[in-house]
Amino acid sequence: QVQLMESGGALVQPGGSLRLSCAASGSVHSISAMGWYRQAPGKQRELVAAITSGGSTNYADSVKGRFTISRDNAAKTVDLQMDSLKPEDTAVYYCNAAGVDGSNYWGQGTQVTVSS
Repeated sequence: QVQLMESGGALVQPGGSLRLSCAASGSVHSISAMGWYRQAPGKQRELVAAITSGGSTNYADSVKGRFTISRDNAAKTVDLQMDSLKPEDTAVYYCNAAGVDGSNYWGQGTQVTVSS
């Protein structure tokens, strides 16, 4: 089992920045890719960014050039640096970890609100 704990969600003004962090514990040796998803009210959960254990990254088109995902395999953390935030980035952000055996783990979510 893997446990994920997110932090960093907050209220921020449009154009501002925020950094989300996710710490993994438990059977972390079984983790392959890690990523961030988000879910806005009335919408489906969507992939924001993902990173493999080797450092390859993937971003949603809507966040390319504004968000950066990074991972520290030794510290067992994955961060999401969010710059130039827009109101449409408002959502609950979830940390995700994919196990090498196909299992899928989720954090409890952290609220990001972009509003003036």
